[in-house]
Amino acid sequence: MKLIYSVFIILITSNIVMAQSVPAPEENIPYLVTFGANGDKSWGDDDFCQIFFFVVPKTQKSSVYFRVYDPGTGSSIDEKKGEFNTKTKFAVFGGTGCITNKDARGTDPKGKWYSGNILSHKIFGNEYVDDWYTFGPFNPTSGEYSKKYGGYVFKVSARGISGDDGNLYKYFMSTSSSSNVPVEGGNAFTFEYTFRLNDKPGEVSHVYPYIDSNVVSVKQGNFDWDNDGDLKIITNTRLSIPLQKSGDGDWGRSEHKVVEAEKESTFDVQFHKNKAAPAKNNNISFYITNQYGESMPFYTVPIGGIPKPKSVIRITKKK
Repeated sequence: MKLIYSVFIILITSNIVMAQSVPAPEENIPYLVTFGANGDKSWGDDDFCQIFFFVVPKTQKSSVYFRVYDPGTGSSIDEKKGEFNTKTKFAVFGGTGCITNKDARGTDPKGKWYSGNILSHKIFGNEYVDDWYTFGPFNPTSGEYSKKYGGYVFKVSARGISGDDGNLYKYFMSTSSSSNVPVEGGNAFTFEYTFRLNDKPGEVSHVYPYIDSNVVSVKQGNFDWDNDGDLKIITNTRLSIPLQKSGDGDWGRSEHKVVEAEKESTFDVQFHKNKAAPAKNNNISFYITNQYGESMPFYTVPIGGIPKPKSVIRITKKK
């Protein structure tokens, strides 16, 4: 009994840590990426803006912080084009409309995507490279409460406002201003993911959209995949659904039906790196919408867990 209890605690702790780190370890994504406003879209960023939402549970009473690793542009992980000249504006939003405004849930920074109250912001040039910068403290109730998303929701945006370099970075939602201490029961999600792929041949990255009971089909869009291997969806009933792939600087789109048994579960969208001739420094933008064209969230901690298709065992009579 003591051993079982210990394993249970370890599993809970593991999920909590995953919830706070963006990208999460299970996603196998090295960094998020946002290019400067004058960047070349064929380098993988379709709109030079990335928006993430962080969920703080109602049980959280103490302050929370949003930490950014390497928010400046000029470190060894950033993607240089000529001389580093990029400035990126990071901002934290809360309050009414932060998540409930329809524009905030889109895949492009259009309309009132910046809805809610701006709680903090800072523009980075080459400051805080290879280092953490902390926004906060924030009272948990400064976020917008949403029963649908499970708590108080904060919005964190990264927008390239000048320059043409690629800014690579990570997030962590913490209860500490100086270290990464997870918020118990927290989670994070986005409606469009722009990220750096691993350079190593054969590596597999993942994103995890949740399929609710109203979804009958999904449409996926991937930008600038550079034909760098295979894209597929794994569900709790299907081992592989191949996706239409994009080339250099264009979109690949395809529609896929959802079967009844796959509703109220998570899909595992897999990005399989080319094993023979992998593209170096490959960035990709990715989204999924339902049959109504509504963007679907990717959770860093998959709701209901990562899908594991049931094995099919066939017994044949020996002749």
